[in-house]
Amino acid sequence: MTQTEHRSATRPVPQRTAPPTVAQALHRMVGLERTLPERDGVAVFNGVYLAVTQEVADRLAAGYFHQGPAAEELAARFAARYLAAVDAAAGGRRPPAAWRPLFELRRHPGVRPVQFALAGINAHIGNDLALALRDTCVSLGCAPGTLEADFDRIGDVLTGLEEHIREDLMPGPDLLDIADPLTHLVGSWSLDRARDAAWGSFRALWALREQPDLAREFAERVDASIGLVGRVLLTPLVAGA
Repeated sequence: MTQTEHRSATRPVPQRTAPPTVAQALHRMVGLERTLPERDGVAVFNGVYLAVTQEVADRLAAGYFHQGPAAEELAARFAARYLAAVDAAAGGRRPPAAWRPLFELRRHPGVRPVQFALAGINAHIGNDLALALRDTCVSLGCAPGTLEADFDRIGDVLTGLEEHIREDLMPGPDLLDIADPLTHLVGSWSLDRARDAAWGSFRALWALREQPDLAREFAERVDASIGLVGRVLLTPLVAGA
């Protein structure tokens, strides 16, 4: 055996890194719910997202998804990106641009809870979902079409998230008027459009997977544009919340 062959034979075989799990994400979010102040903007989003992630976990256990293991990995990688933003902010580092408005304005007294929730969803779906889809396909060695049906099913769960926000976090009917700035602001953002855009971003990233510099530039531009939308959603509307 030559020296080169010996090195090749003794070199450790790369192992696939174990993906995060939905259970681990739930554990982290429960911990955040217990420790974050109630009126903190990140706490508002965390509470809503915790309920949705629990719903996804329940549906995974019930066999709701076509590709159960792939759907679980996608859901876990998706949640992990939010938790990474939390960790970055807690560690004094800058989270992705999409998340910065929420972390910077999380204690602003003029921003209502529904705005915090929508800003978090905007960041998470607008920026994180495409990246989680890409990472899941790379990890599993599958094509985008493998995840499309379960992407739609996860989208159905997310639709329940939007309904929860509008029902539980919007102020009472006496404050809702077509001319009210909050009504206008909330009505200007659409979860369905955000989901469609996320799928389009994912397909673009997948097409650019052999051109990492272009893929990185595209991802950075999406991140920045989603951050801009987040700042609009967090426009202070009242003197005190």
